[in-house]
Amino acid sequence: MFSDLSLFEISAYVIPVVLAITLHEAAHGYVAWLCGDDTAKRARRVTLNPFRHIDLFGTIVLPAILIAVGAPFFGFAKPVPVDFSRLRRRSDIALVAAAGPLANIIIALIAAGLLHGLPEVPPDARAWVLRTLQLGVTLNLALAVFNLIPVPPLDGAKVAIGLLPRPLAIAMARLDRYGILILLALVVFLPMAASQAGVAFNPFWAVVQPILGILLDVVLLVTGHR
Repeated sequence: MFSDLSLFEISAYVIPVVLAITLHEAAHGYVAWLCGDDTAKRARRVTLNPFRHIDLFGTIVLPAILIAVGAPFFGFAKPVPVDFSRLRRRSDIALVAAAGPLANIIIALIAAGLLHGLPEVPPDARAWVLRTLQLGVTLNLALAVFNLIPVPPLDGAKVAIGLLPRPLAIAMARLDRYGILILLALVVFLPMAASQAGVAFNPFWAVVQPILGILLDVVLLVTGHR
């Protein structure tokens, strides 16, 4: 839990988390702009300014409450506004949605590549830089995999909406209004209830963990660590 982390560990999280959230959201807006919808651009969300992407409840209040009560950590940024009716094709919905996770994978690749430069880092800062880059890899890959699960309001659901036959896409889109409740139930409440019953049950982690392991192996191979 974050409440148990040292100052060293907390400080190492800052850059990876800020970059992960900022570039993820900005990528959604940028690709939407390329696909014909400038809503995010006009709302000044195609930016590397992290404060434009912070959601008071999802980024600050909810994580703080969950940490305080010892629940699994969970949070989200302010969704980038996209007017899907202005996109050129329905399949562009999938491109816009996939842009965020792809940005996280690119960040992970860059962080893994930068690990080769550790010998050039001053010895006093080497441990912190190492931990920051490690988190840059693992946090971004975890965020990418998690977001691609096809459950509203995650990006994976929007990818499905852009690719599924229209009747199935409409059915998936209708679930979006209940998305945050579904997500909280699966990510927070079910694991907490199971824990109270003495059972380790986290359906999302059960899906994310094996895919994350495979993706991590690929990133390390591509960047010359394997």
